[in-house]
Amino acid sequence: MEKKDIEKLNFEKLNGLIPAIVVDYSNNQVLMLGFMNKASLEKTFDSKLVTFYSRTRKTLWTKGVTSGNYLNLVDIKTDCDNDTLLIFAKPDGNTCHTGKYSCFDVPDIPATNFLYKLFDLIKDRRMTMPENSYTSELFRSGSDRIIQKVGEESVETVIAAKNRDKKEIINETSDLIYHLFVMLADQGIELTDIVRNLQKRSK
Repeated sequence: MEKKDIEKLNFEKLNGLIPAIVVDYSNNQVLMLGFMNKASLEKTFDSKLVTFYSRTRKTLWTKGVTSGNYLNLVDIKTDCDNDTLLIFAKPDGNTCHTGKYSCFDVPDIPATNFLYKLFDLIKDRRMTMPENSYTSELFRSGSDRIIQKVGEESVETVIAAKNRDKKEIINETSDLIYHLFVMLADQGIELTDIVRNLQKRSK
């Protein structure tokens, strides 16, 4: 939905509030449940940071203001009755006030979540190009060098597999995945594009 669609929502059932389920955009894990009014939803769209209405304090609150664990807005969907929101967000750190990844009983650090965070970090390196960063050095060297590294790591992974050396297979596969991520970022391809393509093929 877009900001202009707020007027289509049904806030009447809960006296001006609407429940909002927040999920991690990278793996669809449920993070928390909060409540929004029109003002908090408008602020969420404007600031790109998920903002709720506190029923106890009777005021707006942006998740992460005190902890630094913001929920960065990615997308918002509504249910069929327009009275519940599903918010896709990129979490900065753990979401629950107890220090856990989620307010619900889900794994604290899903493996898929780490892969998305790694990919986001690589994209950030491409934008900021910090000094003394191997990733920045790869981007500075250009596409041909990045592609060459993918080829080298592929060969080394194959050799490790032929030798049936589990430790080296793990190391070389890790190197290969990292360099593949760099190549994808260099080509302007999102990790979600690959995941969706795999999901489509699995049907």
